[in-house]
Amino acid sequence: MLLPAPGAPAALRLLNRALAGAILWLLIVAVGILVIPVSLQIFSRYTTLIPSYIWTEELARFCLVYAVMLGAMLAVREGTHFTVDVFPRLTPKGEAKVELLSGVFILLFAFVFLWWGWEFTEFAFYRISELAELPLWLIHMVWPVAGLVWLLFEAERMLDAAAVLRSPGEKHS
Repeated sequence: MLLPAPGAPAALRLLNRALAGAILWLLIVAVGILVIPVSLQIFSRYTTLIPSYIWTEELARFCLVYAVMLGAMLAVREGTHFTVDVFPRLTPKGEAKVELLSGVFILLFAFVFLWWGWEFTEFAFYRISELAELPLWLIHMVWPVAGLVWLLFEAERMLDAAAVLRSPGEKHS
């Protein structure tokens, strides 16, 4: 893991910290809400006291999508998403090089999610869900938002990695 270096601008760091806090809060809410319809579904199977609600499946699906995408956003912030430990322990400059290389691929994924996620959301602007009759763009918009958030979070990580490479000290990695 890279130590924070004076690479990323303070404004970006502050924005990302606030954004990560809001995303964490939303993730907690999404998982908390997810428990309710899933519990209703389980209890309604085994007792006649609780009717079998059909909307619970749709709400559970929406919450699950949000929980996964919000978790993916936080994982990019923490450097634990799209990561495979292939290399042995590297020097700080070696880790910075790997961070920059993997960051390029994360940025590519982010642009894909942003670009085609927007098209995906446009497709859903005038559609509604079958059971709850919610506008589908509410669920589809999480893809381009994830792409944008990944761009912000990865920019900070890559600027920090570039600062490590520019710093004086060890020459070999």
